[in-house]
Amino acid sequence: MHILTDMLSFAFIQRAFLVGIFVSLCSALLGVSLVLKRYSMIGDGLSHVSFGALSIALAFGWAPLKFSIPVVAIAAFFLLRITENAKVKSDAAIAAVSAASLAIGIIVTSLKTGINTDVASYMFGSILAMKQEDVVISILLSVVVLILFCFCYHKIFAITFDESFAKATGVHTSFYNTLIAILTAVTVVLGMRMMGALLISSLIIFPAMSSMRLFKRFSFVIISSGIIAIICFCAGMITSYQFDTPVGASIVIIYLAIFFLFCIIQKIKTICKKSAVNKK
Repeated sequence: MHILTDMLSFAFIQRAFLVGIFVSLCSALLGVSLVLKRYSMIGDGLSHVSFGALSIALAFGWAPLKFSIPVVAIAAFFLLRITENAKVKSDAAIAAVSAASLAIGIIVTSLKTGINTDVASYMFGSILAMKQEDVVISILLSVVVLILFCFCYHKIFAITFDESFAKATGVHTSFYNTLIAILTAVTVVLGMRMMGALLISSLIIFPAMSSMRLFKRFSFVIISSGIIAIICFCAGMITSYQFDTPVGASIVIIYLAIFFLFCIIQKIKTICKKSAVNKK
């Protein structure tokens, strides 16, 4: 408690906590649907697109977030369309887009200004260096993502588990798939300063994977993922402050510990159920 009080005495850490909680929550909620639909690596692909866009924005002196969000949203739309084509596998499409985006970003930056620390912060994460304007934009967009997710919850549930049936019942599956992709794109761009391009996909994958070890109902997995995301982010921030480790890497290690803990609990529950059945 004393450590947390010391941390919150700094304004930049307060901003980091505020943004991080919102972004982590958005990532976790969207991650459940993405993992179940086997689109979990789309976050990794979009993070590389975001890195390329941010590199170009920084090279030309443009506002990074304002430039990157529409670019990544468009990329998410086209990536979804490509993966829907049976001739192109989703993992191949994501790998191709990731590599191309990184290459473009690195080449433009090196030709224009050379590789600098600003670009490195987007590669590895630097949430404590966020400016006031970035904080405001991040919180506002995170709130929009959360509102849209809650408003479309039932439709997202339908297309996640049985897209064909949802389409047959009149649900505009293409629209909601596109909405999920765009919301994911926005969340990925917002999370870049927190986790960096190399670690952002962990925010999407780990909460859902951990929750699904213990829960089967979609609503329980959603709630559990949101709670895990917030707890892991806060624990990662405290760990980073206490041991002077990178924030993004600290958060991932906490996520990994929680995942293994949930796996152990799942194993214990399975053993207890088998033991109870054998006694009967």
